[in-house]
Amino acid sequence: MTWGSGFLDMESHSVPVPVLVVGTGFIAAQHAAAIHAEPRLELAGVVDIDPGRAAAASRANGGVPAFTDLAEALEGTGAGGCVVCTPNDTHAGIAVQVAEAGAHLLIEKPLATEVAGARRAVEAFAAAGRVLMPAHSHRYYDYARTVQDVLRAGELGTVDLVRLSILGGWIWPDWRGWMLDPARSGGHALHNGVHLLDLVTWWTGGTPETVYARGRRQTAAELGIYDYLEMTVGFAGGATAVCEMSRGHRPASFARRDVMVAGTGGILTLPWDAESGTVTDDAGTALLPPGGTDGFALQIAAWADAVTGGPALVTGADGLLAVAMGVAAERSIATGEPVRVADVLKEAP
Repeated sequence: MTWGSGFLDMESHSVPVPVLVVGTGFIAAQHAAAIHAEPRLELAGVVDIDPGRAAAASRANGGVPAFTDLAEALEGTGAGGCVVCTPNDTHAGIAVQVAEAGAHLLIEKPLATEVAGARRAVEAFAAAGRVLMPAHSHRYYDYARTVQDVLRAGELGTVDLVRLSILGGWIWPDWRGWMLDPARSGGHALHNGVHLLDLVTWWTGGTPETVYARGRRQTAAELGIYDYLEMTVGFAGGATAVCEMSRGHRPASFARRDVMVAGTGGILTLPWDAESGTVTDDAGTALLPPGGTDGFALQIAAWADAVTGGPALVTGADGLLAVAMGVAAERSIATGEPVRVADVLKEAP
């Protein structure tokens, strides 16, 4: 069987799909580990424009082939899929290239840094008949799935209000990190805030109409992005979601997450400490590792389901909508006014 280049046999599950990991930064290692644990996939190679990083990733993954050029990697390995972990501003172009090569794609969020790029990616995969799945990984964690299950069971009735807070400290390596450059990351609403925007949309099952946001440079005035965000989403039908996202909280080692959903039939609350405990020592206060499932493993399994003929849990359309909401949030911060999501989605390519 030949993978890639439009010859993928969607019905055969007996041969693992060869997959490339494109980009070898921090998050790529978690994706690679998930691929190794998924029997329907095999890591065929790693790709990075930096030869040293590519070689290091190859060694860390048992000596798989290393490439500095994606086209060469796709041709040389016959890969049927790619997992893309590159900076956000490269996502749209890489996505189109993968689609045109006839391969499937799991791509780190956001799908693109602007709506036009996200739409090009969605259209390219529709034309190629291949799977495009944005990596909105929070959908696969226990807390998110618990809320979704409760809401879909109708236990809370009609949802009126969602509040979701994910607060933590500095995680980026230093001030040179590309994610601190809004031209490369799209801003914090797209780089990290998009997790929350996607989740509240998934939970409510509604159509987001407006986003009203404010941002602060909590860590330092010199930051090029707002590392603290509060984003209020208004949905068709009247529901409201308040999303609070921070990478500027202190102490940096202490993270916090709180969920509250209020509906006509009751209220659900899900604080972080229901999942794990805390430890305090000379280094400060930190959370013990939670005992929940591995979201990256569940995500790669869901992608493997879609690649082998099942439905995609997260679609290209979901990724496009999340990008539009992130753009709306950044624009609202700049203008001080609510931004209509439909107006962002209508912008010309």
